[in-house]
Amino acid sequence: MTTSRENGSLYTNIEDKIATLEFGHPASNSFPSELLERLEKEIGMLSEDENVNVILLRSEGEKAFCAGASFDELIEINDLESGKKFFSGFANVINVMRTCKKLIVGRVHGKTVGGGVGLVAACDYAMATDAAAIKLSELSIGIGPFVIAPAVERKMGIDALAELSLAAHEWKNAYWAKEKGLYARVFENIKDLDKEIDIFTSKLASYNPDALAEMKKTLWRGTGNWEHLLYERAAISGELVLSDFTKQALAKFKK
Repeated sequence: MTTSRENGSLYTNIEDKIATLEFGHPASNSFPSELLERLEKEIGMLSEDENVNVILLRSEGEKAFCAGASFDELIEINDLESGKKFFSGFANVINVMRTCKKLIVGRVHGKTVGGGVGLVAACDYAMATDAAAIKLSELSIGIGPFVIAPAVERKMGIDALAELSLAAHEWKNAYWAKEKGLYARVFENIKDLDKEIDIFTSKLASYNPDALAEMKKTLWRGTGNWEHLLYERAAISGELVLSDFTKQALAKFKK
């Protein structure tokens, strides 16, 4: 079942110390700014919730996992301030995922583009189906994956970031993404994925929550500068989206 709500949907269900956080949007589970803000706040609240040991991040439906930022909002940007604010949406979410006291497990059932790849990279552990191909198409429309690049590089390495970013027209399959470290495991279908996710999150949620919190800090050591870095990157994207090149590329893309 997928949502028909224009600004998308976000639901949380907490059971046995596992918070399942599901987002959805009729445009291939893309993110308008309002939905990114809601996701940021929800992760912040779950970080402090004593009834939660682990967060499972997933999206609706069986097609795309996430199509990145809202294209409709992107083409409406007409000044530097609104551009920086738009691109700061994913910066805010990645930073709250980074500082969240709870480990975040990603369930990736389908194709993922742009900011969606950044979301998966910001998960502490991710599992996927073999339909979960990835693409960073930003250069093809005159901008770049600058905000999410630190998360992708941290998880996959600079070579994989270069290959994804520069081959902006190419999909990389789920097994390539696993080989590069984005996914821990890849399954042939959603049923097998969900079976393993249930086992894995149940085991993780049964561990000492203090040990899990310390492990989270260990995994993200050395990323404190992201508090500023990601917003500097958002400003770069916000400037590029106003260029004539990008405006023309977006107009072609819209057609």
